[in-house]
Amino acid sequence: MDLVVASPTGLCFGVRRAIERLEGALAEYGTVHSLGSPIHNPQEVARLAGLGLRLIERASLMPQGEVAFVRAHGVTRAELEELKKRSRLVIDGTCPHVSVAQERAQSLFREGYKVVIVGDSNHPEVRGILGYIDGESLVISGESEIDEKSRQKRLGILSQTTQKESSFASAVSKLVLIASEIKVYNTICGATIERQKSIQRLAPQVDGIIVIGGKNSANTRKLVEIAESLGVPAMWIEHSGELSRGWLEGKRSIGVAAGGSTPDWLIKDLRFKLQTL
Repeated sequence: MDLVVASPTGLCFGVRRAIERLEGALAEYGTVHSLGSPIHNPQEVARLAGLGLRLIERASLMPQGEVAFVRAHGVTRAELEELKKRSRLVIDGTCPHVSVAQERAQSLFREGYKVVIVGDSNHPEVRGILGYIDGESLVISGESEIDEKSRQKRLGILSQTTQKESSFASAVSKLVLIASEIKVYNTICGATIERQKSIQRLAPQVDGIIVIGGKNSANTRKLVEIAESLGVPAMWIEHSGELSRGWLEGKRSIGVAAGGSTPDWLIKDLRFKLQTL
């Protein structure tokens, strides 16, 4: 069985930066509290928990005088202020691309646009971005959710950083037709785009693609969706222990891809297991 690994694959810049900052804080302070999961990979979060990471569900639960960490997906402006009030130190692990999306949303609102975010309304990144808008806004997953509520004179549009390019483009194309004026910021990060393109390059070369990454990872889900849309069988796993021998049977070439929050050690473990089957 031939093994073809997508390029690029594994940790994106923003997640790697967050992990490095968190590891440094854990080494210095011993215990660090993160509002929500610092990244969307359960296995890596478990490893960091072994070093002293503690998760809290709300900023109001931050222990007084302890060290706080802002996850890669960012938090709302109000949550950040609450963490600052309760903590002796706040370490910001927000991905720079997410910070840009927060700033774009804020500037669009101040310029008088009705802000539309193309993304998942339940995703922590999107909730964080919404926290920088001081008025009414709209979140849509794609063009299918565009309705009369979207009909405004002035629309300011941006994207969740891990959105599929095709979904964002189709939504913008439809919104253009129902607004007198639009302003668009493509806030999909370059790492997301490159990983999506890597799946498109990989698909014609293999009989199936294994995508490794957290089941709570939006960018990993998009990779699976792209593979399936190209007609390639795809298996989504979080770690090599979830490999299915039955799924591998009859496939002479297998592709391996990973979301931007999948650490290198999980990818290496998967490659080793596939090579020893």
